[in-house]
Amino acid sequence: MNFVIIFGPQAVGKMTVGQHLAAKTNFKLFHNHMSIDFVSQFFDYGTPSGKHLVSLVRREIFEEVSQSDLEGLIFTYVWAFDLQADWDYIEQISKLFESRGGTVYFVELEADLEERMKRNKTENRLEHKPSKRNVEKSETDLITTHEKYRLNSLPGEITKPNYIRINNTGIEPEVVADMIKDRFHF
Repeated sequence: MNFVIIFGPQAVGKMTVGQHLAAKTNFKLFHNHMSIDFVSQFFDYGTPSGKHLVSLVRREIFEEVSQSDLEGLIFTYVWAFDLQADWDYIEQISKLFESRGGTVYFVELEADLEERMKRNKTENRLEHKPSKRNVEKSETDLITTHEKYRLNSLPGEITKPNYIRINNTGIEPEVVADMIKDRFHF
């Protein structure tokens, strides 16, 4: 089992790159908004009930997939490097897959804020992430989160053996997927 975590700030292209990587491999894509947007039909993600249910959905998917005969799973995540809880979460899900013989791959994407503001409005993003269709709210959230948290790692901060960092500001998502596929020999 290959478990690929694609992380970076909002609208950096995690889901879109994940879609292309899934198309080039036999991996399944579980982008973070699949759980968030499902649960938000009942509870806002910011509420205790919303957070609990999103966590529960993700945990159950990871449990089942990590025990399955699937070739791989791609998961996308906004990792706030200045929050210990995010470090703990990444460690927890990584250990789950590793404990069942899986290999974890870490793919960090970065792009400048101006580019991410453009990507925040793309047709693909709005089609697959209903909660982002209120573009004004989504832009406000993107800027607030950008100012409040550190959403990309510092040089040398991630010491995992299967790690790649890509500044995809001017690179097409299909090319980024090829870079990941080639780097990890998928």
